[in-house]
Amino acid sequence: MSDRPNTPLLDLVNRPADLRQFSDAQLHQVAQELRAETISAVSVTGGHLGAGLGVVELTTALHAVFDTPRDKIIWDVGHQCYPHKILTGRRDRIRTLRQPGGLSGFTKRSESPYDPFGAAHSSTSISAALGFAVARDLGGVTPEGLGDAIAVIGDGSMSAGMAFEAMNNAGHLKKRLIVILNDNEMSIAPPVGALSSYLSRIYAEEPFHDLKAAAKGAVSLLPEPFREGAKRAKEMLKGMAVGGTLFEELGFSYLGPIDGHDMDQLLPVLRTVKARATGPILIHVLTKKGKGYAPAEQARDKGHATAKFDVVTGEQKKAPSNAPSYTSVFGKTLVEEAARDDKIVAVTAAMPDGTGLNLFAERYPSRCFDVAIAEQHGVTFSAALAAGGMKPFCTMYSTFLQRGYDQVVHDVAIQRLPVRFAIDRAGLVGADGATHAGSFDIAYLANLPGMVVMAAADEAELMHMVATAVAHDEGPIAFRYPRGEGVGVDLPERGEVLKIGKGRIIQKGARVALLSFGTRLAEVQKAAEALSARGITPTIADARFAKPLDRDLILNLASDHEALITIEEGAIGGFGSHVAQLLADEGVFDQGLKYRSMVFPDIFIDQANPADMYAVAGMNAEQIEAKVLSVLGVATIGEKRA
Repeated sequence: MSDRPNTPLLDLVNRPADLRQFSDAQLHQVAQELRAETISAVSVTGGHLGAGLGVVELTTALHAVFDTPRDKIIWDVGHQCYPHKILTGRRDRIRTLRQPGGLSGFTKRSESPYDPFGAAHSSTSISAALGFAVARDLGGVTPEGLGDAIAVIGDGSMSAGMAFEAMNNAGHLKKRLIVILNDNEMSIAPPVGALSSYLSRIYAEEPFHDLKAAAKGAVSLLPEPFREGAKRAKEMLKGMAVGGTLFEELGFSYLGPIDGHDMDQLLPVLRTVKARATGPILIHVLTKKGKGYAPAEQARDKGHATAKFDVVTGEQKKAPSNAPSYTSVFGKTLVEEAARDDKIVAVTAAMPDGTGLNLFAERYPSRCFDVAIAEQHGVTFSAALAAGGMKPFCTMYSTFLQRGYDQVVHDVAIQRLPVRFAIDRAGLVGADGATHAGSFDIAYLANLPGMVVMAAADEAELMHMVATAVAHDEGPIAFRYPRGEGVGVDLPERGEVLKIGKGRIIQKGARVALLSFGTRLAEVQKAAEALSARGITPTIADARFAKPLDRDLILNLASDHEALITIEEGAIGGFGSHVAQLLADEGVFDQGLKYRSMVFPDIFIDQANPADMYAVAGMNAEQIEAKVLSVLGVATIGEKRA
């Protein structure tokens, strides 16, 4: 305990109601102690640091003013919720963040009544808050009751269309609803787009920025000391397309901007809004990501995500890498391909660093497009780039591409446009848990007519698949690869173009064939070594393609072996299902083939290190070996032969 910060007031807080016994001056001290505790906790567990530090004062003020959990605070995305968790009865477990069996790194309904709505993807908070507000007015019931609904959404999340769809609906319904725009000028990467510029203009003028609070159309809501300043600000804003104009056109009263780190501003404004608001209102709060911790404030991404670190120096404690990451291999390979082909362009949705496109942006800034948190737009934008003769690489995490699925179907696949989908974070991703796992892309892409779907078995294969995507102009093509470092194979000088729909034999054997799709190939090879020691040498094949299937390879494996087992890092309905359909159509099962498909179980797998998550999924080497022995009816030690 000696290395933990001194927190005398925070030690008295077991639930938010305890905050309501403190004076405003004491609440200011609580916030300082909460910041120190957040830094200390994340230094032990790693996780999202900067976002939480930016809302320490706001979190304290919200829980001190509102009657949570009866009043519902809905954090957009949720990566800023660590201070919220500390204040809501979970401080004793805060150093289990993102650990197996520990606290989630995001809000989670099953974890606490103070998390009324789970999150991990962006731009959902206003829709959810509006749902709670309507439920309240229609007599809905929750165990804690239904009071105010407060959405806290960042300026980056406000760039997504869903946020504006919700605001448009809320303005129409005119329900009492509070939206807090947490404007820190940075989501994960620096925000882009017209909305970001609009918000910047709101407080770019120094005299306006210095006002304690500014309101246009909502002056009457402010306490007396604030009204005169607000009236002056309103006069300044006449005839200008700044201030609350945009939000008021959507039916919201607008308050702000106010300093989100000044409790003397936050507390009276929140109390006044709680006492007097009748319809939808937006409070514009200015914060700094990483506030109060120099290493986070100075980081390029303001300490968005961090490994374990030294509190004093901020130095992260990362394990040494034995191989380049798949993401970096993709980024470097795409840059090299772009040097040879000026039609290659890259598109990402607010994740240039996470997808490796920061390398591409540095080299070819005019050919790299960060569309902000707008995956739907990013997909359709890529489709039109392809229709215009370019070679777009639409580069997104698997879990985020889900948000643009309708556009993948309607705007890309139906039109057979050659969009190249580079799908990062395929498979199970570790501490971010189920919300960020790339579980479903094989299934949701491979069922689309004309879509080519590849999975890299290692980082060299990834280079080949980038080259293959560059060369493929007949329709859409996708390739997936996991988070983290590669296998450590030798990398070719340049990727080679693969023949579409053709896999490869890695090892020839007998009795059983193991057909791998993706990076489980390394585990398959380990299992094969163990099986060989038992006198069973399996055939190993790398499918490379889930769509189109390598019919000849699969049918030959089926005819030459007693059993065929497919292994993939994805959910039911993916590669293995397509193989089963082929085998059924060809009547292979009538010939007595024993077929099994190893896929993710029909559950959401909670956070752990990836190896443990794959153990839960039943897809590590020992489990592959056990599957083979079971299918062949071979007894393991201590078991009777089936």
